[in-house]
Amino acid sequence: MSLFSRLHIRYLFSRNKALFVQLEHVLGFQPKQLRFYEIALTHRSSSDEISRNNERLEFLGDAMLGAIVGEFLFRKYPNQDEGFLTEIRSRIVRRESLNAIATRMGIEKIVQYNKYDRGLSRSHIFGNALEALIGAIYLDRGYELTRDFVLNELIKNYIDLDTIEKTDTNYKNQLLTWAQKNMVSIVFEELNEQQEGIKRMFTIGIKMDETIIATGTGYNKKDAGQVAAQNAMQHLGISNKRN
Repeated sequence: MSLFSRLHIRYLFSRNKALFVQLEHVLGFQPKQLRFYEIALTHRSSSDEISRNNERLEFLGDAMLGAIVGEFLFRKYPNQDEGFLTEIRSRIVRRESLNAIATRMGIEKIVQYNKYDRGLSRSHIFGNALEALIGAIYLDRGYELTRDFVLNELIKNYIDLDTIEKTDTNYKNQLLTWAQKNMVSIVFEELNEQQEGIKRMFTIGIKMDETIIATGTGYNKKDAGQVAAQNAMQHLGISNKRN
């Protein structure tokens, strides 16, 4: 074996060992098949090969997360209707929430992406990587451990259900109601639409008297508008607590 080959193997072993330790800290358990997690943490800006970036695992993790959170809410709120359950689930799994959770977990430190593209670090790639990690956990350790991870590591540690219940998340309606009461002109305007992996990302801006006061992004115009409205309410100091 050549010196280069030996050094390369040593480098791979060292890198894998470091990743193993980081993952154990983030996930709370030891991964068995490291390759799933390596893929889950690889953004397409680092590898455009379908089999080597995390877009497929993100798809799987998104489905697993939605199902687990849906079951959890179904059992927790036996007397609430479908609309309430849908609203709470949407708030938990929205891209902004997942991105914030991923950052607090330290996932942004181990995601492989093009760090020279400053726009990527301000997008939702860390929340997407979290979903991909959920997909990796499912393939590596099965449904039960995946469910335990979502319930005990994510919801228990990072989701404040009491606050979510007391918060009105229809920010657009609240903002428009406020604008009507205060005789202010509010206009929602699409500013940008671009491809982000396998999905399209929309940016909506909010104009007040012809000046953009807030923007929001989402994988559809409705979600982007809600994020923009929430940001506008924060900018204007409007409360979003339920009466």
